[in-house]
Amino acid sequence: MNVEVLREVTDEVVEAFGVLLPQLSRSSPPADRAVLERVTGSAAITLLIARSDGKIAGTLSLVMFPIPTGLRAWIEDVIVDEAARGQGIGQVLTIEALRIAEEAGARTVDLTSRPSREAAGRLYERAGFKSRSTRLYRYTFADHEVAS
Repeated sequence: MNVEVLREVTDEVVEAFGVLLPQLSRSSPPADRAVLERVTGSAAITLLIARSDGKIAGTLSLVMFPIPTGLRAWIEDVIVDEAARGQGIGQVLTIEALRIAEEAGARTVDLTSRPSREAAGRLYERAGFKSRSTRLYRYTFADHEVAS
């Protein structure tokens, strides 16, 4: 198994994300080539892919951005193909993301995970993440009209 930074969107990548994304979210629209190119072209995002036996079996998005209090880092959209779970792919992706974030100068890395995703929670705890007592707020544009 190896992990690499995705730098070029190929047909293989588009096909792999077509299989992986529905395993994370049934409501998210598919990520076509244009979406994936926008993600890989963003200076704020490092898109990692993991290969098992040469096939893309997982992905992780590391988002880093500077704010006045320092460089922030978030892990988002961690997906390991159902057929490849239990092989340590999620852990390898997470450890590589942490290495990249530390090298970039981030002091912390945050992520969220639904309580129902117990295996993911165990993975993050094994990697050194600690649960924080915080409130997460989300604003959904489809639910509101933004006041002018």
